[in-house]
Amino acid sequence: MVRAAATAKYVRTSAQKAGLVMDLIRNKDVNQALTVLQFSRKAIARDVAKVLRSAVANAQQAEGFGGEVDRLFVSRCHADNGPSAKRVRPAPMGRAFRIVKRTSHLTVEVTERPQVVKAVAADGEAPTRRARARTKKAAPAAEA
Repeated sequence: MVRAAATAKYVRTSAQKAGLVMDLIRNKDVNQALTVLQFSRKAIARDVAKVLRSAVANAQQAEGFGGEVDRLFVSRCHADNGPSAKRVRPAPMGRAFRIVKRTSHLTVEVTERPQVVKAVAADGEAPTRRARARTKKAAPAAEA
């Protein structure tokens, strides 16, 4: 199981705004997450999509990757606070208001889903629920 992450630091948005977009893609397949980000109206969605593509590229370079991007999903993603730049804005009567220009660090981690192996019966079809129940009931009688 391959796990890869990517981080974008000092992105010029607040962590709260980025977190709203991150919540949309958490636990989704990579292709589905990219589609959601493409049609999102938030400006930060472009930066999140860029980080997601970077995480997918890191997963493809990882040793042991199966080669199927369709099996990757967003396992973890979060936005942390970065340093804030403080600015001063003049206000009436000689006062000053403080403006805080926030930054954030975006982290996206993708993980490969485990491959599902289905049991196949002797005739080539997957056993049904009734067939499995019959074989469980018949097995103790065959031993006696």
